Amino acid sequence: MGRHDTYDKLIFFCLSILLLHIPLKNADALACNWGTQASHPIPPNIVVKLLRDNGFNKVKLFEADPGALRALGKSGIQVMVGIPNDLLATMASTVTNAELWVQQNVSQYISKYGTDIRYVAVGNEPFLKTYKDRFVKSTYPALQNVQAALVKAGLGRQVKVTVPLNADVYESGDGLPSSGDFRSDIKTLMVSIVRFLADSVSPITFNIYPFLSLNADPDFPREYAFFPGSGSGGGGGAKPVVDGSISYTNVFDANFDTLVSALEKNGFDAEKVEIIVGEVGWPTDGDVNASPALAQRFNQGLLNRIVQGQGTPRRKTAPEVYVFSLVDEDAKSIDPGKFERHWGIFSYDGAVKYPLSLGNGRQLVPAKGVRYQAREWCVLSPQAAAGNGPNGATWTSSVEYACQLADCTSLGPGSSCAGLDSAANASTRSCVFNNLGVVTKIDPSSGSCRFPIEIDTSRLRLRKNSGAGEGKWGRW
Repeated sequence: MGRHDTYDKLIFFCLSILLLHIPLKNADALACNWGTQASHPIPPNIVVKLLRDNGFNKVKLFEADPGALRALGKSGIQVMVGIPNDLLATMASTVTNAELWVQQNVSQYISKYGTDIRYVAVGNEPFLKTYKDRFVKSTYPALQNVQAALVKAGLGRQVKVTVPLNADVYESGDGLPSSGDFRSDIKTLMVSIVRFLADSVSPITFNIYPFLSLNADPDFPREYAFFPGSGSGGGGGAKPVVDGSISYTNVFDANFDTLVSALEKNGFDAEKVEIIVGEVGWPTDGDVNASPALAQRFNQGLLNRIVQGQGTPRRKTAPEVYVFSLVDEDAKSIDPGKFERHWGIFSYDGAVKYPLSLGNGRQLVPAKGVRYQAREWCVLSPQAAAGNGPNGATWTSSVEYACQLADCTSLGPGSSCAGLDSAANASTRSCVFNNLGVVTKIDPSSGSCRFPIEIDTSRLRLRKNSGAGEGKWGRW
């Protein structure tokens, strides 16, 4: 063997090793939202292990949760941390406020804990029509001040700003993606924000929800909410929406390309603007259109696209996508609908709800090390069931009170516990209210209706109570 042959083989060997360590586009880059509005949350260290075990290396937090940010330190997971809408006016008022927030919620965790914070999300869907312009004047100044604060902290290159926006900030007069433009009432503002983010080499972030499109319109074509294809991740039965030379077979592509058209109409090159899909997913309960089967179908189709690095007809570059959501949150507001507490691909305790293929032969695996409370349930006592029952005033008032403190979202029509009789229905909600309840060690779960055992958070509370204060901006 000649020296040149040996040299060539050595180069080939080194390149092979290098390529093995360079992940394919999106193949190993999974991202998700981690919401923390739970009455009995999974300990943060267990959540971080859950993320790592399932190949999620990017996560979005809706607020600067100290426990989550500490647990994410040196985990290898990139973090987007959010500033809640209620703080936008504070961030917009002076750059000093933004500097203090950045110091206590970004700089501290990067330097002290090694948390890999990459983005600060300024607000969350602040231009929703339901907010009636409450955050319209404060969002852009807050964005500018937070960016200035990051630059002053020496983090301008490492940490980028963005604003997660709902898809209602753009629209199409005739329903076709090619007619997309920004909403007329905020068009000038949107153009300013997109230009500012582009000049700062920062991404724009939009949330897209095919489930909400289906749920809001009884005439919405059901198959159009899902991705085309065969198997558990596909649909394929939708009548295409024809827009010029493009035929749209699913609402996600159509929605995203409406954004692409809006950008292009206002002078931006959509291929050069970094776009993040900040939230997209499907709930499993709380509505007739929310079930594990439908969620599995939608999310498998979504994950297939992510793994394959698939773009849309008008933008071939695949966006970065954050799946919504990691785990269920039983303390979330249900103003939008009872389904709001059931978006997780994992249950409240990190249990797998339904199988999902994550690419490269990987399947979802559950959380490990979760500690539970005693296996006891509150059920309606036989005496109460034999008495005046659900028509009694005491019964009604007790049930209403219990549902203010517990999650009753699985009891509505079409939900997992909709088939319970009145006595079993009340058992999910009342215990010792006016002698209506009794404690049992026999699991009253029936069919799809599960009576969960809550997570034991006593150790978590002890750590929080014994820890030092987080400072003025430590916990919002």
